[in-house]
Amino acid sequence: MTQAPPILVPPARSPEGIRPAARAGLAALQSVVVGKEAQVRRAFAAMLAGGHVLLEDLPGVGKTTLAKGLSRILGGSFQRVQGTNDLLPSDLLGVHLWDAKEQGFRFQPGPVFCHVLLLDELNRIGPKTQSAMLEAMVEGQVTLDRSTHKLPEPFFVIATQNPLDHAGTFPLPESQLDRFSCTIHLGYPDRAAERRILTGEAGAERLDTLFPVLDLDGWRQAREAVRRVKVSEAVLDYVERMVERIRAEGGFCSSRAAKHWLGLAQAEAWLEGRDFVTPDDLQQTLSDTMAHRGSLDDRRLNRGERRDQLARLLKELPVGWKA
Repeated sequence: MTQAPPILVPPARSPEGIRPAARAGLAALQSVVVGKEAQVRRAFAAMLAGGHVLLEDLPGVGKTTLAKGLSRILGGSFQRVQGTNDLLPSDLLGVHLWDAKEQGFRFQPGPVFCHVLLLDELNRIGPKTQSAMLEAMVEGQVTLDRSTHKLPEPFFVIATQNPLDHAGTFPLPESQLDRFSCTIHLGYPDRAAERRILTGEAGAERLDTLFPVLDLDGWRQAREAVRRVKVSEAVLDYVERMVERIRAEGGFCSSRAAKHWLGLAQAEAWLEGRDFVTPDDLQQTLSDTMAHRGSLDDRRLNRGERRDQLARLLKELPVGWKA
């Protein structure tokens, strides 16, 4: 099979050229992870918004392919860590080693020091090692032995957990789940998409056709452009009323969760070519942002039930700025 020629990475200096390049990268990724255009776009939007993604799904449905594809489009370094119950914090973050020649300790960075980090089967990692990622995911840095080390920018985490076979797993605490801007379910591909995967026209075999569409400075500019997308007072009012409603019904919704929701909406608006957020942007991202953040009633609801509850709230809460 003929491999596509490499795409020369353009210097990212023109703001007008950044959005078309990002869209081209998204389209290329959707041609590899086929039949899941909406889910791929949501993961792409989370990356643009500076968030992190939790993939909850069956094995073999394209989670790793999506993560590797995003790293190829981004153009930065990629690391994959397989979750096991004996994984130590130093296996992720790094360690200070004694340098006999220099007569001092030298920091040896761990795999977290990359642009795209795939944590495969995160819920198989012990609680102590899980908590080691909290600072990295929120502050973009690692503190070890009273020394602080900055992570690369952009820094993007994709974690997976398998809903099957719970033996040897550790439930993710709310503090860990709250670090993820959204949770995504890929699901089985439809018949046409699966045919393309089986014949090698899509899927992991086509990852080599993906190349960076912007340099790293260009992606940093894209993130800054997303943050500048305007949010009106009416939109902020809608966000606050929805957050209050979720909390009133017993759901966990932190201020960080609300900010993640707004960030995803800004990224979706930017990809659409707009410089302002609409209620539609918020409504289409609510379920992915909130479904993993605690129960919405006295029972421990599964993700599907939570999404149903959130869909009901969208119908019940008026969009207008007046309550």
